[in-house]
Amino acid sequence: MIIEKLVSEPWQHELRQAIDSPKQLLALLQLSNSALAHTVVTKPCFKLRVPRGYVNRMHPGDPDDPLLRQVLPLVKENEQIQGFSTDPVGETAIVPGLLQKYQGRVLLVTTSACAIHCRYCFRQHYHYTASNPLAVLNTIRADPSITEVILSGGDPLCLKDSYLADLVQNIASISHIQRLRLHTRLPIVLPERVNNKLLAWLMGTRLQPIVVVHANHANEINEAVHNALHRLVNAGITVLNQSVLLRGVNDNATALITLSETLFKSQVLPYYLHTLDHVQGAAHFEVPIIHAKQLLEQMQLSLPGYLVPKLVREVKGMGYKKLL
Repeated sequence: MIIEKLVSEPWQHELRQAIDSPKQLLALLQLSNSALAHTVVTKPCFKLRVPRGYVNRMHPGDPDDPLLRQVLPLVKENEQIQGFSTDPVGETAIVPGLLQKYQGRVLLVTTSACAIHCRYCFRQHYHYTASNPLAVLNTIRADPSITEVILSGGDPLCLKDSYLADLVQNIASISHIQRLRLHTRLPIVLPERVNNKLLAWLMGTRLQPIVVVHANHANEINEAVHNALHRLVNAGITVLNQSVLLRGVNDNATALITLSETLFKSQVLPYYLHTLDHVQGAAHFEVPIIHAKQLLEQMQLSLPGYLVPKLVREVKGMGYKKLL
């Protein structure tokens, strides 16, 4: 199911204009001559990729900008740290393209494409293989205990709406499937993606749709993102957010509290705050668990319960996310 064919949609035009050169990114941010420029690395296997609209939310001249830190490849990524691996969560496919870690849910890896390459991504070393849509659907159909299908990737919203609409129609034809979940970063990094075609097939399915977006810092949510999230919510779609706790990005109470409050202004509920998956190349983002728990306590003291995300850790082989 790895299909990357582009059509002339505004959001796809923005995708084609994404920046993939660290040198160009630093020049746009007036950081070409900064100390940061000497710590950058070029990684052809997981190169920089960031939409220009996302770059426009970064602060020029600030090497510690929390959005820049999420996307800029640094030489630290080449360090080999004990306990960090290429498969930190133990993903094994039932059939190519279909994963199951938790009872009652399956995850469909729809594409390897993504609008942005987050440097902490736990799938940055994942070996994407083409799958047989019929085999995937037959596997789901054969297991009546499965009630929810999760579309993931890469990012499923990098695919055309016509393809996604057909895929969802086929999933909905399986009687025991009740819910459809999309894990996507595009409404945050490329809000143009939330268009009428997307809303049409999300609203047109009998399945109950849930969109789980991914924002780590309040600066990611500008007016365009706010409007895109509102469009999803106003269409009757449940929208949740999951974040990753990242050193130098959101590892302070003010950043996390502001993120929760900003999300709720867009009618999005904080869902999970993940500790870092131990993926090779991302060790410099890790926040000690003791500090993570202190941050959670500060959030609990400052926010109503519905704005406090669950602090969780993904443990290889465990049948659920571990609450911390």
